[in-house]
Amino acid sequence: MNTLTRKLVVAAALTFTTAAAFAGNPQMGTWKFNQAKSEMPAGMGHNTTVTYADGTDGMIKVTVDGVDKDGKPSHWVWEGKFDGKPYKVVGNPIADMIAYTMKDDHTNALTGTKSGKTTMTGTITVAADGKSRMVTTTTTDADGKSTTSKSSYDKQ
Repeated sequence: MNTLTRKLVVAAALTFTTAAAFAGNPQMGTWKFNQAKSEMPAGMGHNTTVTYADGTDGMIKVTVDGVDKDGKPSHWVWEGKFDGKPYKVVGNPIADMIAYTMKDDHTNALTGTKSGKTTMTGTITVAADGKSRMVTTTTTDADGKSTTSKSSYDKQ
């Protein structure tokens, strides 16, 4: 086997391995907000659609669309790994960095920070059948007031 052929075989193997790893991750895909099953405090914004997709260099890209507390559209993007390390988030008013940690096959923990201060913590749990997930978050505003919400999502 010549060098070029070996490189192509290795590249193909890495691509299939990465795809298989993401395919086995129940978080991957598009999730739509289910207001009827959610517990949101009055006047709080929420995400309407969340998409987990393959990112660059083995990363996961999370794209979020929603509405803010005033009902205006919001959009933010995070790209990183579920390795507990903080990665930059663009467009999120609550956090400029988010770290996701895989707790088990169906549960991720998250921590968001803004200017180095923790502003958000939570868990994301996908149901055993993979058709829904519950996101429980506690956010802390600039005055130190904490708010907890439970957002339910259905897989699309």
